[in-house]
Amino acid sequence: MHEFTDDAGQRLAARFEADRPHLAAVAHRLLGSAAEADDALQEAWLRARQADTTAVTNLTGWLTTVVTRVCLNLLRARRNRRETFLDVPDAGYEPRTGAAADAADPAREALLADEVGVALLVVLDTLSPAERVAFVLHDMFAVPFDDI
Repeated sequence: MHEFTDDAGQRLAARFEADRPHLAAVAHRLLGSAAEADDALQEAWLRARQADTTAVTNLTGWLTTVVTRVCLNLLRARRNRRETFLDVPDAGYEPRTGAAADAADPAREALLADEVGVALLVVLDTLSPAERVAFVLHDMFAVPFDDI
């Protein structure tokens, strides 16, 4: 375990907090569960705190890598246990039909967006953990494949 100086620790903590929305979005998209994303961020923070980051020039990229690796471990464990976690929206609504009805009803648009999100998570669940990471980072966060 690496003990860092107060200055390095404060720098890391400040960067982690500044990047928290981005890191949470990556974790949530990879895992499909807000609760698991929170757990992944907590685990990533514990790992980051123990690491020597004095030579890291791009803390945001490094933290994204740590979160991604934690998520990969969780996905592999989930696949081994054959578990599926999805934040599924409440299905107790009556759908309207027609483009005019959808355009006129913001609540319906929000429900439709939730349905598409769940469908995307189902598709992502068919990918291997490495393929899932590549898809999410490239298509949802515009990270070039060469960087992945």
